[in-house]
Amino acid sequence: MIRGKVRRSQLVAPFGPGAMHVLSDGTSVITGGLDHWFSHGTDRNQEEFRIHEWRLEQHLGVDALYSPPDYRTGSGSAERMNTHLTVPVLRFPTWGFCPRCRLLAKDRLHQEKRPPCREHESSSHKPFLAQVPFVAICERGHLQDFPWLEWTHKAASPRCRGHRLSLRSSGGGTLASQRVSCSCGATRNLEGITSTRDGAGSGPSTFLSEELEPGGLPYLCRGGAPWLGIDREGEPCGSPLRGSLRGAANVYYSLLKSSIFVPETAASTADPKVLAVLQDGVIVQARQMAAVLLDDGDQLPARLLRRAAQGQAFLLDGFSDEEIERGLAALNEVGFVAAEAEEPDAGQDPAPFRVTEYRTLRGAVESEELVVREPHGQYASGAADAFARVRLVEKLRETRVLWGFNRVFAESPYDDGSRKALLRRSPARPGSNWLPAYAVSGEGIYLELDTAALDPWEERPAVLKQAELLTQRFSNLAEQRGLRQRELSPRFILLHTLAHLLINQLTYECGYSSASLRERLYESPGPDGMAGLLIYTAAGDSEGTLGGLVRMGEPGRLEGVLENALAHAAWCSSDPVCIESKGQGPGSCNLAACHGCALLPETACEEYNRFLDRALVVGGLGKSELGFFATN
Repeated sequence: MIRGKVRRSQLVAPFGPGAMHVLSDGTSVITGGLDHWFSHGTDRNQEEFRIHEWRLEQHLGVDALYSPPDYRTGSGSAERMNTHLTVPVLRFPTWGFCPRCRLLAKDRLHQEKRPPCREHESSSHKPFLAQVPFVAICERGHLQDFPWLEWTHKAASPRCRGHRLSLRSSGGGTLASQRVSCSCGATRNLEGITSTRDGAGSGPSTFLSEELEPGGLPYLCRGGAPWLGIDREGEPCGSPLRGSLRGAANVYYSLLKSSIFVPETAASTADPKVLAVLQDGVIVQARQMAAVLLDDGDQLPARLLRRAAQGQAFLLDGFSDEEIERGLAALNEVGFVAAEAEEPDAGQDPAPFRVTEYRTLRGAVESEELVVREPHGQYASGAADAFARVRLVEKLRETRVLWGFNRVFAESPYDDGSRKALLRRSPARPGSNWLPAYAVSGEGIYLELDTAALDPWEERPAVLKQAELLTQRFSNLAEQRGLRQRELSPRFILLHTLAHLLINQLTYECGYSSASLRERLYESPGPDGMAGLLIYTAAGDSEGTLGGLVRMGEPGRLEGVLENALAHAAWCSSDPVCIESKGQGPGSCNLAACHGCALLPETACEEYNRFLDRALVVGGLGKSELGFFATN
């Protein structure tokens, strides 16, 4: 069997279903779909891996979130549960070449052992096939073996029979030096297989699709999904195919949704056990059905909920009607609305989902998963003038959920319900719809700007013009890729850039690397809108981190962090080129922001290192009116 080890969190990102990775023995595999992650049996208890996060379950429209299983041998305990649980992987690419004779051969997707070269069966030292380094991908998320036969013979349906293909290199460093040949005499190099070009139709196409059969019809995606057991051809999607190295970054982009855990019992005396049952997926569905029969504002009676739960009403046994109704009231008090789930996408405004977090972080909380307190003492004028509110988050739990993936680009016009469907071969049955997730504990600093000071700054013509320039930059990119348009406000750009500057400074002050820190933005327009940011670390173990980040948020230390961050932002090593830039970085969607001043590792940024401009923070050359902190 194919065997290997991988960290459980990596099975959510970056090696979730549909992602390729290389095992320790050199075998390239692809992680299988969710259909067979948890096998059934009398010694199985999937609930052991349950992660309770009511907000994410509701938002993603799933019944549960589960962490990937760990492998247990069962030694030392005959009654140990969940032993020998594994996550399925399949050998991919299925094509391989012999290191000795260079012949190409195709094996089964479910091949367990390393296949030997058939040309050397009589040899005492049979060489094993090495998997080819090339695959073919499309923007809709499909993946297939590179079409070696079709490419070599320049035909979508080659007539060559009894072919023997070989892959040889002339020793150069380009794709043109890689040549595939057939025993019939057909030969072709791989130059251009990863390139794009203007298609014959209305949209962009690829060199592979347009030139596989010169003068013929485009060679389009066959809908391959090897991680679901569909080796090559599934349901054709009609998208252009492009070649790619199997280890290239554009082969797989995880689509993650994250949430800071907010305890529902923060302002309630309801029994936590009752609340946990009321947030179970099937009970939530029962609450939604029962709510249709009620008038607006009416409290849901426990007897009606039991009736709506039908075969799942046993979950409510053991609780009195008074306990259930008290729990329902507590959920309503904290703003839990049993609304229809909405499919997330990369262009969706995160503000509505984060309102609950925003309101919670502004106060003081003392719970098992979230501890927020006010700083002791007063801040000096620098930080006191800059921030209307500072909170020290001594403990938090972040849950990250994989709800789909993209290929070719990190953002895609197909970021809808079809992304979630890629994780399974068959649609999940009612009550068993789940997604993989993992939770980590950490700490953070919550900072909030004064909206009374933001409003007049946002209305300055120069500030609006600067934000409009970034909006137009992204608009051009969105039009090229078919993405959703976004209106970038000065407030959002300011908060986003300030978070980057502070993270870069905190790496010098508290010892965390920039890859260990993350930003989380809370922004919405208007005087009553959100204007907060959370800088946090959630890279520790189950017990959290050591408190070094929280310490930097205390009075006497935060002032120095802010002062140094703004001072370093005033001059970049690439100035004046950087500060006067009209478009740089990914998609030219940054203004005054480069690797010398404001960029972070992409794991730390919510926006792929885009929409940054330190001129809106500290001002530009001769344009101090642009900077929010230049006049504060």
